[in-house]
Amino acid sequence: MSESEEALARRYRQPKGIEQYGVEAIPDEKKTVRWWDVSFMILNFLINPGMILIAGGAVAAGLPFWAAVAAMTGGIVVAFAAYSVMATVGVDYGLPGQVGTRITFGLRGAQWIPSALHMISSVYWFAFQTVAGALGIIAVLRGLTGQTFSFALVSVLFAVIQAAVALIGYDSVKVLSRVAFPVKILLSVVFIVVLMTNDAPGYSPGEVLGFAGHIPWQWPLIALWLGSVVSAWLSMITNASDFCRYSRSRVDMWAGTMAAAVIGTLITAFVGCYAAAASGGNANAFDVLAQITHNPLLLGVVLLYIVLDNWTINVLNLYTAGLALVNIVRRLGRFWATLGLAVIGIALSLLPELVNGFTGFMTVMGNFFAPVAGVLIADYLFGKRMSIVVPELFDRKGRYWYWSGFNWLAVGWVVAGFGIYLLLPEVTVPSVSCTLIVLLGYALTARLLGRLPALHTANEPVTAREASMTS
Repeated sequence: MSESEEALARRYRQPKGIEQYGVEAIPDEKKTVRWWDVSFMILNFLINPGMILIAGGAVAAGLPFWAAVAAMTGGIVVAFAAYSVMATVGVDYGLPGQVGTRITFGLRGAQWIPSALHMISSVYWFAFQTVAGALGIIAVLRGLTGQTFSFALVSVLFAVIQAAVALIGYDSVKVLSRVAFPVKILLSVVFIVVLMTNDAPGYSPGEVLGFAGHIPWQWPLIALWLGSVVSAWLSMITNASDFCRYSRSRVDMWAGTMAAAVIGTLITAFVGCYAAAASGGNANAFDVLAQITHNPLLLGVVLLYIVLDNWTINVLNLYTAGLALVNIVRRLGRFWATLGLAVIGIALSLLPELVNGFTGFMTVMGNFFAPVAGVLIADYLFGKRMSIVVPELFDRKGRYWYWSGFNWLAVGWVVAGFGIYLLLPEVTVPSVSCTLIVLLGYALTARLLGRLPALHTANEPVTAREASMTS
């Protein structure tokens, strides 16, 4: 370990051999990650049982095959356009996303608004993905053994295994992603071939790809699912830089992120939607695969796929949640914050009903994260002009202190955005519309009120001397 890492290990009493950096900026010499590692992480993050289950749910709700695929993919493209803007905070400054939000919400405001929201969202996602994976594992084990295993036992054991990698930190996530990526791509192809070649009625490519659903291409239902996906991934915007703060350059981040987002979503949407359309509405693709084959080898492959899928995404869910908690309670250190949230996530993984509440929970999260995203993007692009003075993110006398640690203009627009979201009809895709309204509203009012001392200080152009302090 470097001297700085040893100092952090002593300060937070963290075990050696794990990632020590929490809220601290990553030193330039540590920024060595290339685009393919970022791409592997994002692809692994998107190719997972939860996303496959969501895609199947869209078809089961009545959407045609291609409408469901379009809703999933369109939602990811919209969300990742916003995501990639905030990811530059990590690339340029080595900061975790939650610390980066201090430039907009203030040192205290960032703790109690975006960090708290993201922590709740990520722990939910951890439990949701674990439950979805556990249900898939049980379905496959039933096909292999003829017995139904305890959901509680499978889910808890699965959650513990996933949490272990997140506790180690970024390097373990990177290595796991490298190993899992080629395996998951190969197995995805195998599953698609198995579904397409099954001779049962309804499974042929012609029937499935032409599946018209019960509500053919009706915008209200498409908007519901598209908006749910946008809401889900907008909740990641406050920690977008967590995945990229070890990246070598913006090009590595952009190349690794956008292509992976589209490819990963197309794969998961195709598998989930195909299984649901072919089976007549079963949203659980793994249950469908277990029912149509009794080949032990193939069922073992399905089991491996589920484990790798969940492992790669949930490690990142818990990892980013830990960074959010550290931004709230810095003295915990990254390791202990992650461990505490892992215990909560494992407990929530005992609730199988989590998989039935996705659209409802994501609507609530969208109520919050859409205005948060709008404020962050407006302030970072137009207020700060993508320039940050890193030391002042930790200084109560610095430019980001605003009014007693809170930027009340940003807080006000989040509250207003929450109300706007509730008033918008579903056909407008509230998660997108609200983000744009708040983005424009904040940018305009910040300009009109720019002479207020707190806002003026925070948005002053960064001097050459201050810029040299950010490295």
